[in-house]
Amino acid sequence: MFKIKIAYKLFFGICFFVLGIQEQANAQIVIGTPNLGFSQACANESFNTYSATFVFSPESNLNASNQFSIELSDGDGDFTNATVVSISNPGAVTISPATLDFSLPITTAGENYRIRIKSSAPVATSSNSAPFAAYYKLQDTPFTINNLVSTGAYCAGGSYLLAIDNPGTGSNDSPLNYPSLTFNWYKETGPTTSVFVAEGPSLLVNNEGTYFVETNYGTCTSNSFSNRVAISEVSSGEAEAGISSSLGNPFCPSQGSTTLSTIGGNSYQWFKDGVPITDAINQMYQANESGTYAVQVDLGDCSASGFIELESELFDAEINVSAFNAIQEGETLSVVVTTTANNPAFEWYFNDVLIIGATEDNYEVTQIGSYKIIVTETGASNCSGSREFLFEVTEPFPDVEKIPNVISPNGDGINDSWMIPTKYVSGTNTMVMIMNNNGKVVLQTNDYPNNWPENDLNLSSINQVFYYVIKTTDNETRKGSITVIK
Repeated sequence: MFKIKIAYKLFFGICFFVLGIQEQANAQIVIGTPNLGFSQACANESFNTYSATFVFSPESNLNASNQFSIELSDGDGDFTNATVVSISNPGAVTISPATLDFSLPITTAGENYRIRIKSSAPVATSSNSAPFAAYYKLQDTPFTINNLVSTGAYCAGGSYLLAIDNPGTGSNDSPLNYPSLTFNWYKETGPTTSVFVAEGPSLLVNNEGTYFVETNYGTCTSNSFSNRVAISEVSSGEAEAGISSSLGNPFCPSQGSTTLSTIGGNSYQWFKDGVPITDAINQMYQANESGTYAVQVDLGDCSASGFIELESELFDAEINVSAFNAIQEGETLSVVVTTTANNPAFEWYFNDVLIIGATEDNYEVTQIGSYKIIVTETGASNCSGSREFLFEVTEPFPDVEKIPNVISPNGDGINDSWMIPTKYVSGTNTMVMIMNNNGKVVLQTNDYPNNWPENDLNLSSINQVFYYVIKTTDNETRKGSITVIK
């Protein structure tokens, strides 16, 4: 009898255990549709935290090891390859309603994302959330196209290629550095309106108008857009070729050379102050000083030209002596620097050797030789730099009465240079010009130091004839010939 009672107890104990296991196995929860705390998710490096709130029931059916997770669909709302963007710690969420935070992957870009909530113990999945636009903005600053040149032109029947600059000019943050991004091109239809034209990193234009491009962030308002470029068709004559400066205009030389850019074409020639710049035949030119820069662009069946008055923000400075100066033995030459530099520093050099102790804006020259002055601005807040001045100090020029018409530059120390009266030489601001027998100017200066010719003339004949013109500040003019005896 005792054994029967034990058997009955054991039987009922096993039954209760099995029923408990079965009840636990059949325990379920229902998860409600997640409620979004936003209408669209426009993430970037500085902000990428969003929240979703959901309810579940019954709370008592949660296993102690349960974890809630958030899954993100693709841009079309498909969960086939869903991404887990948030997961709670085991047993951390036990009370309904609950809120979980999540972040967007950097590849997120689309208008119809959805999320859903899943539990692990027991296993359950909510229905999908309402669709929402979501983008991760890898790049969200203005960028440049057409090298920041505001115009472009094409010949009648042709086209013009607009492209996003990479890396661009200056501090341009080119979105092409982010391969996952896509782009939309637009054409302006009014001061505040535009129409979509095409997708891609470049656009081939064959219709006049003003164009720009934006990074495709959909309904997420973006700062990732380009400058505007006005494109025109040239049927005859010459089009305008815009020029831009990468460091702005005025520019700060201490930041390095500024890049001058013009419209795209087949070939280019740059000019400074009306003179062609040797080997400056590319779409861009590095400039480091003020001046009037111009460019001629070959567009194929037509051409374009443009200019820019480039100005430097560097301080002004000047010295009170000319490039060539003469002093007698025992005399001095007082040199003074005048400058607008903020808290300037001065360095004086004699024959390329620093003069110790010469740190003021003036110096008394007593020796014959070459001098250099470097003026540096040390108190500038935005633009600092240095200016350099060179000048020579020699013995006085021998005063000749007449302008010679024969010289023999053979190095014997006799009649090697064309020595003219001192009233025409350095310091008198007299214009001296020398031309060869073909009319080509070989020397033109307002500061003639009585030293022509300094270099070999490569004479083509035994006696070669040159011609000179001397014009003083009061319009006295002298003309004549110079025979150079080889």
